[in-house]
Amino acid sequence: MDAIERLSITEDLRRLMARYVRYADHQRWQDLANLFTPDGTFTPHKPDGSVWLHMEGREGIAATVGAGGGPGVTLVHHLFSDEIDVDSATAAHGVWAMEDIITRPEDAAVSEDIPFRGMHGFGHYHARFVKTNGSWYIAELKQTRVRLDFTN
Repeated sequence: MDAIERLSITEDLRRLMARYVRYADHQRWQDLANLFTPDGTFTPHKPDGSVWLHMEGREGIAATVGAGGGPGVTLVHHLFSDEIDVDSATAAHGVWAMEDIITRPEDAAVSEDIPFRGMHGFGHYHARFVKTNGSWYIAELKQTRVRLDFTN
């Protein structure tokens, strides 16, 4: 693989992750889930390294991430400092520094899965990508945290 092919794949993956955060911010959960392979996984972790949630498959991802949204919820995601490694013409992996802010309405229910009305988080997305039928998809996405600040 030459440098131009590698750079082209890198740009495709940057754009894929940009769509991911845009769809999240606009609460387009099915569009976000469709960025994953049919059996893709998404696993956010807590700052202590323990698993917060584990989602499998497009429908599971759409339903679970969508449960935290809704009327009055504002989501803001930022990605920074990508490190993308192209393994082949159909496989790659990467890490993005990330920040997210979630603001929920004053009357929003607080639960074990969503223990806040406001959250400001910092961490990293670790992604594994595959190219199928001419398009790149997220096969596995892991979100690790270095800090989470909650308000109630």
